[in-house]
Amino acid sequence: MVLSMTGYGKAVAQLTGKKITVEVRSLNSKQTDINVRIPQFYREKELEVRDMVAKTLERGKIDLSVYAEVNGVEEVPKINMPVVLSYINQLKAIKTETAIDGDVLAVAMRMPDVLKSEREDLSEEEWNEVSAVIVEAMTRLQEFRQQEGDSLKLDMNARIASIQSLLLQVPQFESERIETVKARFDKSLENVKFDKDRFEQELIFYIEKLDINEEKVRLSNHLTYFLEVMNDEEYSGKKLGFICQEIGREVNTLGSKANHAELQKIVVQMKEELERVKEQVLNAL
Repeated sequence: MVLSMTGYGKAVAQLTGKKITVEVRSLNSKQTDINVRIPQFYREKELEVRDMVAKTLERGKIDLSVYAEVNGVEEVPKINMPVVLSYINQLKAIKTETAIDGDVLAVAMRMPDVLKSEREDLSEEEWNEVSAVIVEAMTRLQEFRQQEGDSLKLDMNARIASIQSLLLQVPQFESERIETVKARFDKSLENVKFDKDRFEQELIFYIEKLDINEEKVRLSNHLTYFLEVMNDEEYSGKKLGFICQEIGREVNTLGSKANHAELQKIVVQMKEELERVKEQVLNAL
């Protein structure tokens, strides 16, 4: 299965007194890099959110943001009566001792800890609703990834098919390639005395070193395996990257053994197609 690491998902829900909006974005990355932005009153659930993201989205540079818009009646901070009364009593005593006039209550209300804000504990019901919005946003991101992955898969299929087609063109130049090597040796030895039997042995040994049958077979197998892995049920990005390395190794060996202009052209075209495949694999989950 091919999924793109690039994606975007958004979900919105109306809760009691709050409007929750969740946005999640992902970009390609070799590792899992998760960044979570969450309102203060849900901060205790941040580790749980990170765990949800890691299990669902697997890999990539992932940014998840939760926005809460309070559209009910906000709780007004309450006056801390015992603290205010304590301040007033102290200020009255100071006023009596010093005979300094002033508004005792006004001064007391400016003192620390006069107002207290009581926040209710996060209920399980509310968090379940918020979690559902997060899951919905990630589901939409996965749908986006699937669409992008389908495009990646089509392109990589075409590139691999092109390399397979180029590989089928190789045999037509092989006999000509060997004859060219022999002719080059014969020309260089026209005016040189040598042992013909020894020459034949050395020539056979040299031609065997230039043999590319094994490279052709391995390259064909790697290309077939690449297509099989692309259609596996599991996410295949890393595995496809490893197969690309093996394909590149065989293509490079073909190039080093080519000794023929047309074969060199074929190898260059293979490398060009393979580079395009590698670019796409980098974005595959």
